Amino acid sequence: MPLIRLILEYEGTAYAGWQRQANGVSIQEVVETALARVLGEEVRLHSSGRTDAGVHARAMNAHFFTERRLPVEAFRFGVNRHLPGDVAVLEACEVPAGFHARFSARGKWYRYLVQQGPVRAPLNARFSWHIRKPLDLEAMREAAALFVGHHDFAAFRGTGCSARTTEREVFSFDISRQGDLLCFDVRGGGFLRHMVRIMVGTVVEIGLGARPPDDIVRLLQDGTREAAGRTAPPQGLCLMGVWYDESFSKAAQDEESLPFAPIPCILERRG
Repeated sequence: MPLIRLILEYEGTAYAGWQRQANGVSIQEVVETALARVLGEEVRLHSSGRTDAGVHARAMNAHFFTERRLPVEAFRFGVNRHLPGDVAVLEACEVPAGFHARFSARGKWYRYLVQQGPVRAPLNARFSWHIRKPLDLEAMREAAALFVGHHDFAAFRGTGCSARTTEREVFSFDISRQGDLLCFDVRGGGFLRHMVRIMVGTVVEIGLGARPPDDIVRLLQDGTREAAGRTAPPQGLCLMGVWYDESFSKAAQDEESLPFAPIPCILERRG
């Protein structure tokens, strides 16, 4: 029975998140429906994670089993013909038995975009969080560096998180500026529900001068969710990529070999 891996890109504005649910249309639902039309059978997609309503993905990984043996391109071009314009299969390949989109993953890369300036940029509205007041970039970078390493992220776990442990490892947390857009790039072995958005919300408060950079140390040592910052809005977040062992991937685990191009910071306002 073939085991097929898909890499999906989607603009999440119109969806209730990745996972099937009763209160709205999900990414999983529309992709499974498209697959069923191509295969003539229902399949169940297992993803590398669950993005929330309004969150985007440049490279969501998912896998499924099928009784049908079709040319692998059917799972890209064939499925894309039945998908809405804001969802697409970028890559499809058959993978060895034992691959699991979630449990085989070794790391993930998320990017959060903040548009900083007195006037909002409508063309960025679906992809960024608008902050009107000036942000102290150096203070935010100082705070971001304190997240790197293995820590207890209990203070950065959203309501409804079902994870058995709140300990996670963050590989890197970089903040760069492109025009009036700030890119918050977070890479780690795994993330709790809303963890990246709460980290960004807390760092933005530091950038606004509402708390000192070293407050991150306190929050990681004995913080509660109430002590950390706000949860940043969903539209600024994008899953950029997922790393796997080379035995399960054509690509090595460095970013240059990942099967997608880094997302640009959407549109840079000029003038």
